[in-house]
Amino acid sequence: MKRIKLQRIIFAKMLKHNMVKMMVVVLIWESTVGIFSQGERTEFAAASDLDCSSVDSSHYSVNGDDNLGYCKINLKRPSMDVWNLTSQKLIESFPLDPIRKNYVRQVRDCIFSAVQPTPFKSAVTLVAVSKEVVEDLLDLDVSITETKEFVQFVSGARVLPGSVSLTHRYGGHQFGVWAGQLGDGRAHLLGVYINRHDTRWELQLKGSGKTPYSRDGDGRAVLRSSVREFLCSEALNYLGIPTSRAASLVVSNDDVKRDQFYNGSVKNEKGAIVLRVAKSWFRFGSLEILAHSGETELLRKLVDFVIKQHFPSINVTSSDRYLDFFSRVVTDTSYLIARWMSVGFAHGVCNTDNFSILSITIDYGPFAFMDFYDPNFVPNTSDDEGRYKIGNQANVGRYNLDKLRKALNPLLDPKQQLLAEQILKGYPDLYQTKFMEFFKAKLGLFGHDNNDDYLIAYLLKLMEDTRADFTMTFRQLSEITQQQLEVNSISEEYWALQDLARHKKFSHWVNMYLSRLTRSTVDSDEARKIRMKNTNPRYVLRNWMAESAIKKSERNDFSEVHLLQKILRHPFNKQTEAEEAGYSSRPPPWARELRVSCSS
Repeated sequence: MKRIKLQRIIFAKMLKHNMVKMMVVVLIWESTVGIFSQGERTEFAAASDLDCSSVDSSHYSVNGDDNLGYCKINLKRPSMDVWNLTSQKLIESFPLDPIRKNYVRQVRDCIFSAVQPTPFKSAVTLVAVSKEVVEDLLDLDVSITETKEFVQFVSGARVLPGSVSLTHRYGGHQFGVWAGQLGDGRAHLLGVYINRHDTRWELQLKGSGKTPYSRDGDGRAVLRSSVREFLCSEALNYLGIPTSRAASLVVSNDDVKRDQFYNGSVKNEKGAIVLRVAKSWFRFGSLEILAHSGETELLRKLVDFVIKQHFPSINVTSSDRYLDFFSRVVTDTSYLIARWMSVGFAHGVCNTDNFSILSITIDYGPFAFMDFYDPNFVPNTSDDEGRYKIGNQANVGRYNLDKLRKALNPLLDPKQQLLAEQILKGYPDLYQTKFMEFFKAKLGLFGHDNNDDYLIAYLLKLMEDTRADFTMTFRQLSEITQQQLEVNSISEEYWALQDLARHKKFSHWVNMYLSRLTRSTVDSDEARKIRMKNTNPRYVLRNWMAESAIKKSERNDFSEVHLLQKILRHPFNKQTEAEEAGYSSRPPPWARELRVSCSS
């Protein structure tokens, strides 16, 4: 009924405007907001007790909730000797793969396999570290990153006492097709750490060698993809978007063979490993593999674990807990994708195995922030049909949630299954509400106006027609004064707005926008500019910027990686170094030729 009502509202608005305006609303509604499609105890013992004998007892207390024996130290640890991980709770909660040998195979009746990382043969170099992750999340003094022990740890050469390295079994729908068993083909979960704020973090190496889930892969990641993941996961965090984090990046001289564009041109590339951190690495495919394999009790055990560990507001004894869980994931996924759209971020591979149960951004591959606005923008050259174009991300979110719903069906009675379908039907409204909320904030609008959806859609259509830069159009609207807009005094520094102003309907949109600002004004124009600048970033990790850093990195020059890391930590603040590097300028002509694929 909500969908029908929504369609009627749109149609009524169309009747109020001329044919040109009708086309604007229809085009933007379909390409941007989305037409929502209908989707189809083990013998491994883990010593968890932390030896706190060398720590001043006034600085810690024992965490009784998880019984893991962690010391909650309120100071950054100066040595890894008093910093421990544990795999105990995961191992105690789920059956492990009984086969210890590390070879590619089909695995059943377990969540994890116990597999050690494979260290590089050549020497490794630590080339980047996130001080915030190391110190704020992991309670380590950043000076530790200069030690041999730390480098061994983050390159897979050293597993800490008390942890058992695990690789996760999961499945997934890839490009709309059930792919069967997938799993951590090149990732190793080193353990869990609970920091001084009582926050639980799972530490995982990516690119750390073969596992039972490697299929035809070599278990490695190359430098170019690792640089992109390290930079982008941190960049999204500072844009305020839920994401995994990156603690460190190491590179080796080991040759890793890759056919980057799947055209038969195999090249040797440098191998690299990212230590990445998340509250959980469980994904939609974690549940799907169990449902498809008929492992219902293990499915129940996993969902109960996830609810208890990560959704404390859900009553774990309630018979409706799985419905409540699904409802939360639906809501949080709609929020995540709307946030992606608000900064022009295209994930690139929105398979169900790349969608987090906690609705955070994970598994960075052929992602991109689009330069000029185009709802048909496809960042992944491997995506021949454009399934994961940016304008279809909301649709894909619904499709993936439908697969999650079906995976939960074995745990639901018939009535609950019908209720789950109703919950999913609410996804389009949830998404649109968040989408509108974010874009209204980008335009500095307060309150509600019946024409807000039209105002936003009209702007996006003008941007599409003129190929106006997405990031800088909104940023420059944040910097220009209302008076300058009113008299069409757009100087060269506002190059994106100059592009937009070439459209014959631009002045009409400006009049609508200024009128809307006047009706909702609760502060000065200067205050509006400040608010909008705190919403619209000046710098995002454009593909050309990442590529420039990668090319230098391949020559062992990591200066631009460090520069980008510094700049993207404060994306809303104008920075001299960023301006000198051209990070807010018109993208260079060669940026149009860049191609990114699934190869990594």
